[in-house]
Amino acid sequence: MATIDAQTLPTTAQEDPLEPYYFQHEEQKICGEFVKPITDNYDENYPSVVDRFFTRYYYLKGGAAYQVLYHSNRICLVCLAPSHPAYSEGIESVSYDVGNVDRSQNVVKGKAKKGGMILQAETTLALLKTNAGNTYKIPSCIRGKLVEVNTALVADPKMLERVAEGAGYFGILLPKIDNCDGIKASLLTQEQYDELLKNAKSEVKTET
Repeated sequence: MATIDAQTLPTTAQEDPLEPYYFQHEEQKICGEFVKPITDNYDENYPSVVDRFFTRYYYLKGGAAYQVLYHSNRICLVCLAPSHPAYSEGIESVSYDVGNVDRSQNVVKGKAKKGGMILQAETTLALLKTNAGNTYKIPSCIRGKLVEVNTALVADPKMLERVAEGAGYFGILLPKIDNCDGIKASLLTQEQYDELLKNAKSEVKTET
């Protein structure tokens, strides 16, 4: 692969070495009509991956909220809810060694995901430590089979503070079909979660 010599680039390119590779529209005619630039179709309000493919649910434990992103194929991503106190305390580390077992050693095989650990809603999926010295036991939030854990969080726990919604998941679980309705009913919907936050803010204002 060719390398770029920053000394030979203009000042603006030195500030942004990728600038020479940015999209530049070239006029093109097809059947006598000019082809519009692809950037004309860019929509900054286009729904995110989560908005398009997942339903947001929430699970409460120990005064902290966790997010369950439920896909139509039953796959569930377990994440921190936006209001989780770890964000304000600062993320220090993430570990899947929960004492009696290391979740990162979970192995599944085939389409049936055979061999995956069966977790209950209260089962500890991971441990999260904050800069404030607190340790949060991340719950599985639902009853299901552990398909995958996000080992990238172990190497770079700070990514929880900067990645897009859903990308900072702790684990992917697959519930049984027969349990899905009960699982959804046991979790808070987005509306219920928003109402919970609203009431919490109102209580804080009343106390002050």
